[in-house]
Formats: sequence, C-alpha cells, structure tokens
Amino acid sequence: MKALYLLASGAVALVLLQQQLLLRRSPRLAMVRPALASSGPGALDLRFSRPMQIASLTNESQLQPALSHHWLGAGSSSRLLLNPGNTVQSPLRLLLRGKDLRGLSMAPQHWWWDPRPRIVAVVSRDGGEQVQLQDHDGSWQVLSPVWKTVPTLQPLGDGSGVVMAGADAQGRLEVWRLPIKQRNLSPSRQGLAPPQPGSPRRLSRSPLLFAYVSSNRRGDLLLQSSSQTSGQPETEIWDAKGQHSQLKVESSGPIRLVPQGGAMVVPHPQGLILMRLPGQPQQRQILPGSRDLSSYCPTGGRALLIHHRPDYTRSLELVEPGQPPRSLWQGSEGVTGSACDRSGDRVWLLLIDGVGQPRLQILALNRAGRILNQKVLTGWEQEPGTGLDFDPSRNQLLMALRPLPSNPDSIKTAGIAARPALIDATTLELSIQNKSIREVRWLPAG
Repeated sequence: MKALYLLASGAVALVLLQQQLLLRRSPRLAMVRPALASSGPGALDLRFSRPMQIASLTNESQLQPALSHHWLGAGSSSRLLLNPGNTVQSPLRLLLRGKDLRGLSMAPQHWWWDPRPRIVAVVSRDGGEQVQLQDHDGSWQVLSPVWKTVPTLQPLGDGSGVVMAGADAQGRLEVWRLPIKQRNLSPSRQGLAPPQPGSPRRLSRSPLLFAYVSSNRRGDLLLQSSSQTSGQPETEIWDAKGQHSQLKVESSGPIRLVPQGGAMVVPHPQGLILMRLPGQPQQRQILPGSRDLSSYCPTGGRALLIHHRPDYTRSLELVEPGQPPRSLWQGSEGVTGSACDRSGDRVWLLLIDGVGQPRLQILALNRAGRILNQKVLTGWEQEPGTGLDFDPSRNQLLMALRPLPSNPDSIKTAGIAARPALIDATTLELSIQNKSIREVRWLPAG
C-alpha cells in the first residue's frame, strides 16, 4: 500500500513538473496558412501554441515591403490582413515576433509568401489549342497536350489545379483534372518556387457532347455533361478529397458552386435557385424572374446578376444576404462580363453595343451605382464566351481581347485571335500581352 502511495505521488509530481516546464516554455508558431480570399489579398491565418498578445504581434512584427496592415484575433489564433488600397508587386516577407499572455517572447521567425494569382490560358497552337500557365516572371509552362479545341477551362478555387475539356478532330470531348502543386508560402525566399503540375486524371468515362464545370474555394468540383452514347445529362461532384457522387438536379443552364462552399446556384425557368449540396439539411431559396448569375463577390453571399427586363433592357444587380437585389446599372447594351471586389464596394461591368462595328466599353461603379470611371476599349473586341476576372492583390482585371480590323495594332498582330489583357482596376488603362490565346483565367495562389 505504501509503495502504491509513493508511486501515485511520484506520478502527480511528474505531471506538475511537466506543467511548470510547459508554462515556462516560450510560445511557438503551430500553423500558418493563407486565409480565404474573402479576407482580402495577402491575408494569413496563424495559430500559436498558446494565447498571444495581439498588441505585441502588431508592435514587434515587421512586414516588407512596408505595406499597411493590421492584426485580428483572440486566444491562440490570429489573422494578418493587408489594409485596403495596397497592391502586391513582389513576394512579401514577414518577421514574426510577439509575446504570449504571460509575457514570454516567441523565437523570431521569417516567412515569405506570394498571394498573387497566375495566369492560365487556352493558347492557340499549330493544329489546335493547348492549356498553358504563365508564371510571375512572364514565362509560360505547358499543362496539356494539343487538342483540336479546348472549350472548357476552369481553375480550381483553392488553386490546387485546373479542369480542362479537350476535343479531338471528331468532336469527341474528354474532361481532365490536372493537379498543380504551388509553393507560395515558405520560411525562406528560396522555398517559393514555380508551380509543379502533377499527373492528369480523366473525369469523363466516355466521349461527351458538352461539359460545364464549376469550382469553389474549398476545391470542390461540379461537372455537368452528357455522353455521346446515352445523350442524357448528368451532374457529378467531387469534393476536395476526391470523393465522388451523382447529383439529381434539374437545371436550365450551367450550375455554379457558391465560392464559400456548401451550396450551388441552379438556373431554372422560374428563376435562380440556391440549393444546399448533399450531406446538408436541404433548403431551397428562389429568386424569381429572368436573371442570370454573372459573377460572385469574394465576401460570402454577394453576387452580381443580369436582370432581363420586360422592356428588353438589362440591369446589373447586386445581391446581398437578407436584402432584395439592388440595381446598379440599367441600359439597352449587351452585358458581356462583370466583376466585383470583396463586398461589392467596387464593381466593373463590360458592355457592348453597335452593329457591324461593335463598341466595347468598361464601367467602374460603386455600390450605389455611381460611375467612378469608364473607358471605351477602342480597336478591341472581347473574345466570345470569355469573361472578366479581378485580382485584388494587384488591383487589376483580366480578360481576352482581340484586335478589330481597324485597330492599327492588327497589322503587327496578324493571326492572333485574342491576347491576354490586363486592366488597371482604378484607371482602366490597358496592358496587352503578345500571346495568342482564346481563353484566359486567374489561377488562385493556393
């Protein structure tokens, strides 16, 4: 009995000693990762081994370049956010220092990260089209074989890869998923490296008649298709872990996954239907009327819709949680694309009008619908079927433009169907790349 008492006392003493040693141990960084895109460009989520003083992280940590930023959080979790108005032109360096609630300092750490997305494009080649990726230094990397056409290109929302549909000369369409390993966050500058494509995986079991693809920031993937053998439409979904399931849902057009995950927007003759994904309590919300989903805003639940009105005009509407659609613009011009910043404070709208010699222009609006800037893209037209993407890290828009015959540049760009066009989101100034493409998108920095 005495031996048992001594053994128990020794165990208790050992536990108390371990607790004291842990309490005197300096705090350490347990996890660091890029935050969701809705948090803004360049945001980092950090978790420490114990609760930290936010004030000490703010006062002792340093960011290079010295962009304005702030810290949020409580307990052992913190978030570093760049302030609005910053632009990121190179990788960021963080010297991380701070104290826990007992006043113990953590060992300083250096972290490098690059929140800038990269360009992925369908590139025109002899004999067909090919998917390529452009790195930040301007170099291009091949991601696919040359197909007759590549009608579908969809970057995965978490930056983990791309989905592409390639068709041969007989029109047989196949869908492939290509994983891409990105190294945009590292404790050393040398740890940042160009993306590395993996082994492609075929998603379609037989040649397809068509394929519509959508993704969200979780990396989930939705595929609508119809095979040449059955001719029946199918809707399938893969989650970020690769789990596959069939969806039974009727739609009148392409289904779009909600960026934050867990839901999808289904076009229907009665309107747009917001539906939960399988595995969740089913809930349907419908927005009646003749509306098309144009684009999502990064902050949850916000989107831009095109409302086709009875008088044959169109309006651009901002939809926010718990509020009716807000009209930002109305006119008779055709709407060919839109984009918005985090919560819709700034919106960009592509319009086309005119017969024979169409006029393409871009508007910058605020959330009240006031025009902040506008520019006619003289001598250029938008590549049909392409859209407009916004990069908040560099405050720029991306689209595919091709020169009109009257464009003076068309002589020296003979044979180029379209080129990547970067547009400053504030000044709306154009910067055209000399690359023959048909489609261009941002690949998020995963």
